[in-house]
Amino acid sequence: MPMVHAQSISAYYSVGTATDSSSNQQIDTFGTGIPFTTPKMGGLTSDIGGLFMFSKYLGASADFSWRDTSAAYAGLNYRPFFYNFDAVYEPLKTKRFVPELRAGLGGMNLSYSYNSTACDAFVGCSSSTQPVESSHHFQVDMQAAARIYFTNHLFLRPAVEAHYVNNFFQFGSNWVPSASIGIGYTFGNPE
Repeated sequence: MPMVHAQSISAYYSVGTATDSSSNQQIDTFGTGIPFTTPKMGGLTSDIGGLFMFSKYLGASADFSWRDTSAAYAGLNYRPFFYNFDAVYEPLKTKRFVPELRAGLGGMNLSYSYNSTACDAFVGCSSSTQPVESSHHFQVDMQAAARIYFTNHLFLRPAVEAHYVNNFFQFGSNWVPSASIGIGYTFGNPE
C-alpha cells in the first residue's frame, strides 16, 4: 500500500523574527496630553509547528509563533501571536533535502498590558503586569521552507513566511514578513 509508505509526521521548533513598519500614529494612551508614537514590529520570535504528509507530495500543517519578550507600544507592553493551518506541497524529495511550500489561513493576536508598581509603608513595593486588552485579526499566510536532514529523521529547517493580516492598523502594513531557522524531527518515512 504506497499511501502508507509515504505518510510521515514532522515536528519542529524555530527562532527568528517577524517585522512590520510603524504606522507613525500619535496616541495619548493615558490621557495626559503626552502622545506616544507607535513602534515598528521586530524582535526575537519562537515558533513551534508540525506537519502531516498524507501522500508523497501533499500534507497539512499547523504552526504557532510568538514574540519571546514583550515590547513597548504607545506606553503599553505588547506581544504578537500568530497561528495558522496550512496545506503543504513538497515538490521534490531527496534523502537529505525536502522543500516545503505552504499556504493557509489563521489568526493574529496582539496582547497589550502594562507594568505597575505599588508601594506601601507596611509591605514595601511590589510590581505586577496588568492585561489591558487584545486585538484579534484574520490572516492568510504563505511560507517557503526546507528540511535539511542530518540523519534519517533529524533536520535543520530554514523558512521565510509572509503573513497578510487583515486590518492591521496598529502597524504600517498588512504584510508581516518573517524568517526563521529551526530544528526538528520526522517520525515515519521522510521520503
